[in-house]
Amino acid sequence: MQRKEIEQQIIENYQQDEHMMVLVFAQWCVNNDLDPKEVYKKAYPNQKKNDALEQAINLTVSKEEAGDIPNETLLGVLSLFGNDDLAFVVTEEISRKPK
Repeated sequence: MQRKEIEQQIIENYQQDEHMMVLVFAQWCVNNDLDPKEVYKKAYPNQKKNDALEQAINLTVSKEEAGDIPNETLLGVLSLFGNDDLAFVVTEEISRKPK
């Protein structure tokens, strides 16, 4: 592979991983009876529209069909992508849930 092809592959892999992170977030919200758009809006109130989030929401399944996504897994994935604002809001949502 030439340098340009390698760079393109790296970019595509990162974008795929980022889409997976958004899907994990959206499914976690569904699993916890939260609206992904509302939770996301709390973290990023000035962002108008997030196409990746819209796509991810369309790919979610009911919480009965979905596998469990532990809180720590979601927080780890968000942290991996430097999504600290969203991780903060997710942490707030976790603390609001009855134990």
